[in-house]
Amino acid sequence: MDDEAVLQVRVTPRAKRNALGAMEDDVLAVRLAAPPVEGAANKALIAFLAETFGVPRSAIRIDSGAHGRRKRVRISGLGAEAVARRLAEGGD
Repeated sequence: MDDEAVLQVRVTPRAKRNALGAMEDDVLAVRLAAPPVEGAANKALIAFLAETFGVPRSAIRIDSGAHGRRKRVRISGLGAEAVARRLAEGGD
């Protein structure tokens, strides 16, 4: 679909602050302040990505990897080109 993008994300929990890292081998590094317990890091990831891409939280879905550091995340409402453009504008 043109209005959906899928990202491979590698999450580092318990960081000092939420931040985007570099894109390496088509995997986006994301640092989150939340700990990886009871879904806190997943909730923080959804909130952070929603804010970063300017979409509602309901537009972000973790397709796979909910219990690991490496996740596949689907963003509805934005195409792959729009996601790449926003990453280029705001990424480290």
